[in-house]
Amino acid sequence: MDLGKADKMKMTYEQAVSYLYEIPKFTKKNGLEHTKELLRRLDIREENFKIIHVAGSNGKGSVCRAISEVLTENQKCNGLFISPHLVRMEERFCINGKMCSVEEFLEAFHCVYEVVERMQKEGLAHPTFFEYLFGMGMWIFQKKRVEYLVLETGLGGRLDCTNVFTHPLLTIITSISLEHTEYLGDTIEKIAAEKAGIIKQGVPVLYDAGNEKADQVISTKASACQAKIYPVHRNSLKFPKFNGKYIDFYFQCDYDVDTKISIPFAAPYQMMNMTLAYQAMRMLEPETGIKKEEILKGIRNTRWQGRMQEVGENIYFDGAHNVAGIHAFLDSVALIRPQNPILLFSMVSDKDYEKAIQLLAERGQWEQVIVTTISDKRGIPAEDIARIFSHFGQQAVVIEDSRKAYEWALKGKKRGQALFCTGSLYFIGELLEITGGKNSD
Repeated sequence: MDLGKADKMKMTYEQAVSYLYEIPKFTKKNGLEHTKELLRRLDIREENFKIIHVAGSNGKGSVCRAISEVLTENQKCNGLFISPHLVRMEERFCINGKMCSVEEFLEAFHCVYEVVERMQKEGLAHPTFFEYLFGMGMWIFQKKRVEYLVLETGLGGRLDCTNVFTHPLLTIITSISLEHTEYLGDTIEKIAAEKAGIIKQGVPVLYDAGNEKADQVISTKASACQAKIYPVHRNSLKFPKFNGKYIDFYFQCDYDVDTKISIPFAAPYQMMNMTLAYQAMRMLEPETGIKKEEILKGIRNTRWQGRMQEVGENIYFDGAHNVAGIHAFLDSVALIRPQNPILLFSMVSDKDYEKAIQLLAERGQWEQVIVTTISDKRGIPAEDIARIFSHFGQQAVVIEDSRKAYEWALKGKKRGQALFCTGSLYFIGELLEITGGKNSD
């Protein structure tokens, strides 16, 4: 893309964001060698970071955030690279728990732009959207001299551009489910193989062992890489107790028996995610010096937007962006036990939205369902969503504009009644922008 006569070094934030969003229109997927070349030209050096690399279908962002929180609370300078963002692109680049400034964002954008210009003049491809952002993030983290780098994969793992580093401290794989089947494969085994692509020679791998098929793939890959495995089994999470907005439970394993973990989420699915974060930090204790009680405190203080987040009294936002996420969302609703709840829903077309809607219609006990359309080009028209709800016996109110839909839901919400907003993370991002990212914590 050519900015023409515009002064590239004085590009505004809005122009830079617009440029980034235009990238998918003129690029295609590049190989990892291309990403390595981009980082080489940016003078990004792996040895400057202690890397924790996280992949998975659901929960990887929560795990990354909790690890970053523990590191931050214990004065360990850390960078956190996540995707997608919910409201602003700067959310993808966090230093010590806070997103980078607009000035840092623009400085990184321009630095990468100059490198990309030279690459294109030499006949090399333009980076993809995610690749460009990854380059920006690495430039920011290196400039800020972060010690620990927590990296969330974008899509898959094996071919994801975050998978360019050869020797992280630890790799983590969260729960695996059918998602992005057009890219990752149409079976759990195929998707697990893509996620397991982040496993490195001799680097320990910690993972959610809740799916037997995925477990087998991960353990086989780890064995081939001589990487010691640390599976976390669902039956090691015991005696959960819901205390309004918190869950207390015990984690049991051979060398760390009956550890009580308190998590600030009204979501059972976060028990596994926070256990993975806890275990990761316990494994890294010889490296970090962070003790057990400090780890538990950091996890207890973790906050994460859009994951069963209570943004107002009995108003919840949850980015249940695939079928597995919808199952987990409904489990969370059942734990809260609301009376006659309202559902506000929208989703994107590259997920199994029909199955997601079927689950919501058949398992939910909604007084009212409201559907809307996400502004993203992949957003499903609200009329189509309503038609599928109707097919499964649930009538839905159609309000195309998401702001008006949210206002309608609030207006109809009675005192003490719960409103649950779920679907695509892009939808949750729109709602957070509408509400100003308010959190009732």
